[in-house]
Amino acid sequence: MLRYMTAGESHGKGLVAILDGVPAGIKLDENFINGELARRMTGYGRGGRMRIESDKAEIISGSRKGITIGSPVAMLIENKDYKIEDLADIKCPRPGHADLAGMLKHGFSDARNVLERASARETAARVAAGAVAKILLRELGIEVAGHVTAIGSVKAAPGSLSVAQIRKSAETSDVRCADKKAAEAMKKEIDKAGEAGDTLGGAFEIVAEGVPPGLGSYAQWDKRMDGALARAVMSIPAVKAVSIGSGIECSSMKGSETHDPIGYDEKTGTFTRGSNNAGGIEGGLTNGAPVVVRGFMKPIATLGKPLASVDVDTGKKAKAAVERADVAAVPACAVVAEASVAIELASAFLDKFGRDSIGEMRRNYDAYMETLKER
Repeated sequence: MLRYMTAGESHGKGLVAILDGVPAGIKLDENFINGELARRMTGYGRGGRMRIESDKAEIISGSRKGITIGSPVAMLIENKDYKIEDLADIKCPRPGHADLAGMLKHGFSDARNVLERASARETAARVAAGAVAKILLRELGIEVAGHVTAIGSVKAAPGSLSVAQIRKSAETSDVRCADKKAAEAMKKEIDKAGEAGDTLGGAFEIVAEGVPPGLGSYAQWDKRMDGALARAVMSIPAVKAVSIGSGIECSSMKGSETHDPIGYDEKTGTFTRGSNNAGGIEGGLTNGAPVVVRGFMKPIATLGKPLASVDVDTGKKAKAAVERADVAAVPACAVVAEASVAIELASAFLDKFGRDSIGEMRRNYDAYMETLKER
């Protein structure tokens, strides 16, 4: 298993990501890791914090001469906006945030103690960990990319995209949407919401190509690949629903319309699919088709025109606290989801093909793929 933990508060000294289980022999590309962090900070509708920070990860353990050595990889991301000790107490929790539930859980009278960790700032550390996972997956020919499919009421034109199409079209869009017409409408929607002191949610799709069949398991619930992916993406702040492939749409379709017909390519010796409604996963196992995960993000909880709340000290009605926040962060959320998907896929690879070194993994993987062709 590839395990990771993060530490750090939004306005603390910094964030730390610890990734345990990284095989030895992987060349860590710091420019790529920092490029992933920069992608997370972009997107139309982001708040003022993005103009302050310039995230860069410093690798402080787990490598020598730029190559992993089999011990935990730790990365430090410094916060330029370090001021946690001087920030004012927050007594009026925000609806939709962890503020009140966290205060009740820990017995706090100040929501600051909750929101500093519950903040989506933590996801920068996840992206750093996910970048290492992406580097590992690329060693085995697997690529992961994501794009935005909806912001507010604006939806992109339907149709699954390949990783190449996503990188060609979505990555050049400041809302990370491949549909240019929809992208312009999304920006207008964001502008309207910002002017009204409101916020917007949306949806995104993550695609992983080159994933072989057989990752995950049908034997135990906690080994199912779709379960692992759903939990990872659902754990991202503000994500409220996850769909594997056409999961949500399939609930209203007939079985004959849902399941992906099986074929066989004699030239390549591989099984094929006429469609991919399953999102590359059947019975908890990857089936060789692209893995497709869709996430649905609620609007951000901090509003310019705050909702009703209560002062926790007096119990009297009050307006919810207002913190610096984004109007829409769906493009950034898609980047975090890419990282989350990459970590889970890399973990499943280690579970099946070995974890001591990348050489061992590659030998086992190549032998497995050859065996599949012989069947």
